[in-house]
Amino acid sequence: MRYVMIITALMLAACDGPTPYFRGIPASTVTVEGSTFDVRRKGDLAEAIRTNSQYAPRMGPIARRAELAMEQVTGCRVSEIRGDQAVILGKLDC
Repeated sequence: MRYVMIITALMLAACDGPTPYFRGIPASTVTVEGSTFDVRRKGDLAEAIRTNSQYAPRMGPIARRAELAMEQVTGCRVSEIRGDQAVILGKLDC
């Protein structure tokens, strides 16, 4: 049981880390309409990782907030988004 708790704690500690493609890039933290994101940019892609807890968020409202956060950080329009309620990837149109 102790090992399960240790593994669970380690997995939760890594939840707000970047995906491998964005590793090593510093994040800009932005809050949009109550959702907080760590936003990273590499080339024409941006990644928004939601870092606050929200009960049963739907992708629709979260996606729009992530899009606004990416646009705010990068200064570019987001032309396409993919992902889920926790990690959203945006294609930038600069």
